[in-house]
Amino acid sequence: MLSRIYCLLACLLLITGCAHQAPKTGHSTPTVPPASQYDSIIVDADTGHQVSLDALIRELAGADIIVIGEYHGHHGSHLLQARLLTALHQQNPDLILSMEQFNLDHQSALDAYLAGDTGEAELIEDAKAWDNYRGSYRPLVEFARQHRLPVIAANAPADIVRCVGREGKTYLSKLGPAQRAALPAQAFLETPAYRQKFVDTISGSHGAAETELSGRLLTTYQAQLLRDNTMAHRMLQALAAHPGHTLVHTTGTFHSAQRLGTVTALEQRAPELTIVVLTPIEWPAKTPELPLTGNQNKGDYLYFIQPLPTEFRNKEREREAMKVRFANRPDSNCQ
Repeated sequence: MLSRIYCLLACLLLITGCAHQAPKTGHSTPTVPPASQYDSIIVDADTGHQVSLDALIRELAGADIIVIGEYHGHHGSHLLQARLLTALHQQNPDLILSMEQFNLDHQSALDAYLAGDTGEAELIEDAKAWDNYRGSYRPLVEFARQHRLPVIAANAPADIVRCVGREGKTYLSKLGPAQRAALPAQAFLETPAYRQKFVDTISGSHGAAETELSGRLLTTYQAQLLRDNTMAHRMLQALAAHPGHTLVHTTGTFHSAQRLGTVTALEQRAPELTIVVLTPIEWPAKTPELPLTGNQNKGDYLYFIQPLPTEFRNKEREREAMKVRFANRPDSNCQ
């Protein structure tokens, strides 16, 4: 738990209702966990029944936005994302790919690569691609490039997120007109449920009485809200620019599970859209039953994957690694 809390803080500081859907097709409840780190088992959250990839694609035909939550760096998440994008394109080629993993101020670098004006190494440098780009996101971007799909750099600029994480939402008043105009007018929309989820994650509690956020925790939460609202804003801009298209968005599961975060920000702005959420759930190899209890509200569909290996057994080494990670984070001039 300590590792996950620190990782969430590191990411942040480095820094309703779904419209009508087609009926879901279910089969039997799965009884055997995923066989490898690459495998995933898709389940209808309402029934607990396993759904094949082909059946899922048919059921997604009426969606305006498909949000695929991920565990960053998990091969099972990224392989499923690539398979879904390919299958969705076969069903309907009018797709948009939206990615948390690129920031909006790097859209021009992403566009240059998609147009064939730069190479992959240049993309990685110019667009500040994540360290795991080649192993995790290359298949998505290459498929989009080959099929001429729009790819949206959806996230908020990292330096602005970091400064909000330090100074709070009032930092936006320091931005120039162009920088501010690129962000949503309502950049910090939230819900009590999302705030409580954030508190529970940071504190390690679950369902405890709400803790009042203040100081650095409050500004860190506001940085999280800026990311969510910016991603929602960018997705809606993309749909407006490409009428009749379906948008596929890849994001860390914290931003989308329970239809909170980015999903809530979308629904607050465009309640008429049909948004479908896929959420990863860990299913350890030695757990005999499908871990559905307590997870059914996390997505319209759940995909079960093996847990990632434990990073540290030695707590002191874990703390030292986190110190190094924080010390090496980029510095931003927030003046």
